[in-house]
Amino acid sequence: MCRLLLVKSQNEFPIVDHLRQFVHIAKHSREYQGHGWGCAFLIDNEWQIYKNIKPIWEDDLEQLGKTTQLLAHARSAFRDEGIRVENNMPFQKEGIIYIFNGELQGVKIKEQGRIGAEKIFNYILRFHNGDLLQALKKGIEIIQKRTAYVRAINIIVSDKRKVYVSSGFNEDFDYFTMHYKKSDDRLLICSEPYEGESDWHKIPNHTIKVFEL
Repeated sequence: MCRLLLVKSQNEFPIVDHLRQFVHIAKHSREYQGHGWGCAFLIDNEWQIYKNIKPIWEDDLEQLGKTTQLLAHARSAFRDEGIRVENNMPFQKEGIIYIFNGELQGVKIKEQGRIGAEKIFNYILRFHNGDLLQALKKGIEIIQKRTAYVRAINIIVSDKRKVYVSSGFNEDFDYFTMHYKKSDDRLLICSEPYEGESDWHKIPNHTIKVFEL
């Protein structure tokens, strides 16, 4: 399964500083995270998207400059299928950035999308009428009811101003538990705490949270 990262700050930061930490997490994950990667970051309040089919640890991360908000995704493709750069996250729609980690078995929803993660994103946006939190809650609730088994459905979404996190899994708690670290001017959310850093907190299972700075 994939690895997720969000960094939101009131001050600009070098993207590479956080991607180096993310590289360590992805490269040393007990599940292979080398089926490509991608990130979204803000420049002049507009989303920029970068994707590469290479593993993140083989890419040139110095090229990406500075930002105030970053979402990154290292991919572990389900059954090693659909390994194409266009299937890499983040996905963007209606100014919303989305990254996903999980596995659902026997999903009975009809939605457009190249891969399951994109179908979930599009399905959630069906319910977006100005309240992204309620769309996330309603969409995930219905998806879970129409799924035979949810191994995990972890999501981070940003609309630039707010960050929305959904954590849900039914096995492998150590692996699927997301973590966050927050101060007055910076928010970090990641699949695992940064190596050597303290003051990270677990995001409880089966919760949907909104983070603001």
